[in-house]
Amino acid sequence: MNFNEKKALVSFLSIYVGSALLLIGILLYVYYQDEIESLENTCSMELSHASMEIKTDIMNSFMHHKKFVPQKLKKDTIRYALFDKDKKLIYSYLDGKEFVDFEKKFYESSHFHFYVEELHEKNIPIKYIVMETCQGIQDRDSLKIYTVIALILSAVFVGFVGYFLARILLKPVREKVKHMDDFIKDSAHELNTPVSVLMTSVSMLKKGKNSEKMMRYILSSSKQISQVYNDIHFSAFNDHHESVEEEFSLNELIADSVEYFNDISITKKIVIESQLEECNILMDKTKTQKIVNNLISNSIKYSKPNSKVIVSLKDNIFEVQDFGIGISQKDQKEIFKRYKRGMSINNEGGFGLGLDIVKKICLEYNLKLDLVSKVDEGSTFSIDFSNTIQ
Repeated sequence: MNFNEKKALVSFLSIYVGSALLLIGILLYVYYQDEIESLENTCSMELSHASMEIKTDIMNSFMHHKKFVPQKLKKDTIRYALFDKDKKLIYSYLDGKEFVDFEKKFYESSHFHFYVEELHEKNIPIKYIVMETCQGIQDRDSLKIYTVIALILSAVFVGFVGYFLARILLKPVREKVKHMDDFIKDSAHELNTPVSVLMTSVSMLKKGKNSEKMMRYILSSSKQISQVYNDIHFSAFNDHHESVEEEFSLNELIADSVEYFNDISITKKIVIESQLEECNILMDKTKTQKIVNNLISNSIKYSKPNSKVIVSLKDNIFEVQDFGIGISQKDQKEIFKRYKRGMSINNEGGFGLGLDIVKKICLEYNLKLDLVSKVDEGSTFSIDFSNTIQ
C-alpha cells in the first residue's frame, strides 16, 4: 500500500469511525440518562414501599398499646433510622454517617440514596423514618462501566468494519491503478519497437541504403503505430460513439485489411493467405473493421517467424488461423478480458485491448465468437456474421 492509499485509508477511517462513534456516543448517552432516571425511580419506589411497611408496623404497635421494636428489613441493601420530632436519633441501622436532610423527600448523597417519610400522629414519638440504600449508587456505577465498555467495544467493532470496508472499497481502485500502470508500461513497450524501427529506417534512408526495404519498414512501423492508436482511441471513446449501420461487402473489407497488414507481416516473415467468399452485411463499418483488424493483428503478433496466417470467409463465418504459440485452456477463459495480455514470440505483449474490443462488439451485435487453440500449435478465432445478413 503506497503513501496515497494509506492517506486515503486513514482519512476514510477517521471520518467513518469518528461519525459512527459520535452517533453511538449520543445513543449511549440518551440510553444512560434514561437508565439513570429509571434506576432513581425504582430506588425511590423501593424505599417508599419499605418505609410504608415500617410505618404500618409502628402504627399497629401504638394502636395496640405495644412498644415498637425495630427489626432489620428482609432486604439487606435497605436500612433505616427513626427520629423524633426534634430530629433526634431514636434508633438507626444506617451505614452512612452523612447528615440527614429532612427537608427533602428523596435525595442522593455521595454513596447512598435517602428517602424521608414523615409521621403526623401526635401520640407517636417517632416523627421521621429515614430510609437508606447503596444499591442505586452501585447500579449506577455498574451502568457507567457497562456504558464505557459498550463504547469501547463499539469503537473496536466499527474500526474493524471500517478497515475491512475501506480495503474492499480501495481494492477496485488499486486494481484500476495497477491496470493503468501496466497499461502505461505496455504502451511504452508496444510503441518502442515500431518507433525504433521507424527512426532507424529514416536514418538509413537518409544515407541512401536500401531505400525500398527501408520504405517498407517505415510503412510497417507507421501502420503498427496507427493500429495501436486506433485501439486506444476506440477503447477510450467507444461509449460516446454512435453506431452508424450500413450495408457493405464484408469480403471486400477483409481483403483491404489483409492488404493493409501485409506490410507488417512481411517484415516479420509471416505470409497472410486469404480465402474469401462474397458476403454482404448490415453493421457499423468502423466496428466491423475493428473486429477484423484486431484478429489479424493478434495472429501476426503471436505467430512464429516463417509461418503463415490463414484468413477465410465462408458461409458467413469469418475465421483467422495462425500457427503460433497458442493459448492454454486456463488463459482462454481470461483472454477476452480488458488488459489481459499474453507474451508473443518476440516478447511483444500488446495492451490487452484488442480482444476485449472484439468481444464487446460481438456482444453488441449478438455475433457468435469461438476460439480453438492448442499450446505451441496455434489458434483459430471465428465469428459468425449470420445475424447481420439482410
